[in-house]
Amino acid sequence: MPAAPPRRFVLLDRDGTINVEKHYLSDPEQMKLYPGVGPALRRLQDLGLGLAVITNQSGIGRGYFTLETLERIHQRLRALLAAFGVVIDGIYLCPHAPDEDCDCRKPLPGMVDQAVAELGFDPAQAFLVGDKTVDMELARAVGATGILVRTGHGRAHEDKCAAALVVDDLPAAAAFIERSLGSP
Repeated sequence: MPAAPPRRFVLLDRDGTINVEKHYLSDPEQMKLYPGVGPALRRLQDLGLGLAVITNQSGIGRGYFTLETLERIHQRLRALLAAFGVVIDGIYLCPHAPDEDCDCRKPLPGMVDQAVAELGFDPAQAFLVGDKTVDMELARAVGATGILVRTGHGRAHEDKCAAALVVDDLPAAAAFIERSLGSP
């Protein structure tokens, strides 16, 4: 019997895409989901898609907050999503400041490479949803379908990047993904 194809994934930017944009979000209580995000991610998960967060967190490299604080923020994110039955398969982050020489800061592919190694999916079969040009550049770099949302910084980046699609928000991106998979 032939092996099943690897599970497809939706790679999600965090700030401005899943949760309301806050300048250097550093308090778990500031973590607020955009309307409709929980049900949208649940629908994608119910379609059999994996969900992974890919997020630049230069506030750590700049000394604004610690990895421990970021872990508490991500615990809150997971708890907010769990209320909708959503389980994130992985959260991948770049803690470096922009001037540090790393291979993980978007738009470089290091975080996606790590997710692929741990979760075993083909990035060329993935969707990448984000609100900035660097998200769409990362999508191109790894061969994923890039979807720019107008939430967060999206409206300001809409005319500056080559996204496969531009939509209002994550629920609209999820609807497009569902249609592209041929789901009813």
